[in-house]
This record gives sequence, C-alpha cells and structure tokens, in this order.
Amino acid sequence: MIRKDSVDRPFLFISIMLVVAGFLIYVSASLGLLVRDGARFGDVVLNQVLFGIVIGVIFAYCASRIPPSYWKRASPYIFITSIIITLLVFVPGIGFEHGGAKRWIDLKFITFQPSEFLKIGFVIYFAAWLSSVKDRIQTFRFGILPMTIILVIAGAILLAEPDTATFGVIFVTVCAMFIAGHGKIKHIVTLFIIGLCLLALLAYARPYVKDRLHTFINPSADPQGSGYQIKQSTIAIGSGGIFGKGFGQSIQKFNYLPEPTGDSIFAVAAEEFGFVGASILIVLFLAFGARGLSIAARASDSFSGLLTVGIVILIISQSFMNMASMLGLIPLSGLPLVFVSHGGTAMMFAIIEVGIILGVSRKAKW
Repeated sequence: MIRKDSVDRPFLFISIMLVVAGFLIYVSASLGLLVRDGARFGDVVLNQVLFGIVIGVIFAYCASRIPPSYWKRASPYIFITSIIITLLVFVPGIGFEHGGAKRWIDLKFITFQPSEFLKIGFVIYFAAWLSSVKDRIQTFRFGILPMTIILVIAGAILLAEPDTATFGVIFVTVCAMFIAGHGKIKHIVTLFIIGLCLLALLAYARPYVKDRLHTFINPSADPQGSGYQIKQSTIAIGSGGIFGKGFGQSIQKFNYLPEPTGDSIFAVAAEEFGFVGASILIVLFLAFGARGLSIAARASDSFSGLLTVGIVILIISQSFMNMASMLGLIPLSGLPLVFVSHGGTAMMFAIIEVGIILGVSRKAKW
C-alpha cells in the first residue's frame, strides 16, 4: 500500500466527462427557452458557465489542495455558517421567492440557492461527528439520537422553504453515511418508518405533496394538470427511440415540457440522444459513484472516507432521483440533475464537491 500525492485521474476524467456532457445537454435544452420565453442565449448560458463551471473549477482546485483534516477541524463552523446563510431566505429584501417557495437569496446581480451550501455543510459536519464517536455510534445516546437531532435542524429549515426533495436527498445521504460508519441497521429501519409516517402527515398538511403522490400512483388521472409533466416527459423519452433525434432536435422542449433546463432536462437528453445516449449518461454517473466509493474505501482516515461516501451519495442519489422521477419510477421531486440542469449554484457546489474528493484521493492508500 502506497500513498500518492496526486489526484485520482480516473475520477477526475469521469467528472470532466459529466460536466462536458451536462453542458452540451444544457445548451441544447436552452434552445427551448429562447423560443418560448424570448430569453437571450448569452444570458441563459452565462450563469451556468461563469458562476457555475468557471468559478466552480477555481474553488475545486483550491479544495483539492486542502488536507481533509482541515475540513474536519472547520466542520462546526462550516455547518453553522451554512445554516445561517440558508435562514437568510426568510429575511425580507434578501430572500427571493419563486413558485411559492423561498429557496433563493437575491444578490442583485445573481440569485444564490443556499440549500446547496447546507447540503455539503451538513455532510462535512456529519462525517466529522461520525468519525469522532467511532464505535459508540451503535448506542442510542451517541448514535440515532444525535443523528435525528441534526436531521431535525436541517429538516425544519428546508421544509419551511419548502424544499421537501432536498431534505429527502439529505436523509438518504445521512442514512448511507450512518451505515458506512458502522451504525446499526435497525436504527436506520426505525428512522425510515418514522420518516414514512412524517411523509404521510406532510402529504395531509401540504396539498402539493399529496398531488405528487396521487400522480405517481395514477399519472393519467389528470393529464392536463398534476400529471402533465410526467406525461410529457415519458412522451419525450419514448420518442427518442434507440439513437435519438439528434442534438438540438427535441420537440418537447419547445412547447410541452415544463422546465426543460431544470428537472425535465433528462427527458430532453433522452429524446435527442435516445436510449443509447441516456444509458451512457447513467453509466457515467454509475462510474462516478463506483470510483468515488473506491476512493472512500482507500481513504487515509475514517473522516476522509465518510466525507467521500457522503458527497458521492449526495450527488448520485439526487441524480438518480431526478432520472427516476422523469421515468415515472418515483414521484416527481423537482430536483435538478447534477452537472446537467440549470443552476449556477448547484453546478458550482457539485464541482467543489468533486474537488474535495480529489483532495481525499491525494492521501488515499493504493
């Protein structure tokens, strides 16, 4: 076993492929906005390129040079800062509301989605906490209890926005990290059952959650209403056939698919590149996950391994939840497809998270 002081090249290559492929898909999907909303191409792409990719790459390079021990020492401050910044969405004049949800901060020249910061802040802090309690994680006092308290803190903020889907991603990530940290499976099962009960209560309290569950069970019940998006996405995916209609040739993105550059972007990709292209995109995400978990298994310490597991699951779970919802396999989530969907904030933090994993790979044992 040796340590190399260079980043893991296969993981770096896979990440670059995802960013490049995602940007090409995004450019094509943006054509629908140009026609439908009269947006300018430069305005549509500038945020994604400048704020998302360029700044993201700069920060990712810096993150790849930072030793994992620094993230562990700074984890409480990062987590607290992410909570404070996320709470700013509720401050009048600072928080920006869109579609009935307060999920953005208006910086005048650009909007910022702080929940992306909260996600990585949560993962860093939880990895530090897990690595510090070690074997005591199997006890109630040091295991499921503090984990639940931390989840409640994040959940209270995200559900108030509301951003149920993002909390779902954090929940899945935390459970995976808890298991990787040798927590008891029965604790996770208990938490999952409690989560299902709370989801039922949430569906009762918030009609939009109930509508999404009804649409998932019977998508044809309201084809012009709550079932419209899933109907149009399956039409787009099915019409792509084996090899697709070709780059820029999607029909659904112009007048039918809601949010063609947002959570519906996988449907655009499947229509233009077909089953083969969609499968390649899925394989890239699978390769990203497999190589990332391989780095985690060879990490120099428990914190680095848990941090890598958390980031990998964070990205993979959100990506596959997006694609599964477009295929009608799970209820519509509204989650963007990582590395692909519109959102400079999401792109920037995803690339920074790649940089953190690359930093871990420098000290990994091979």
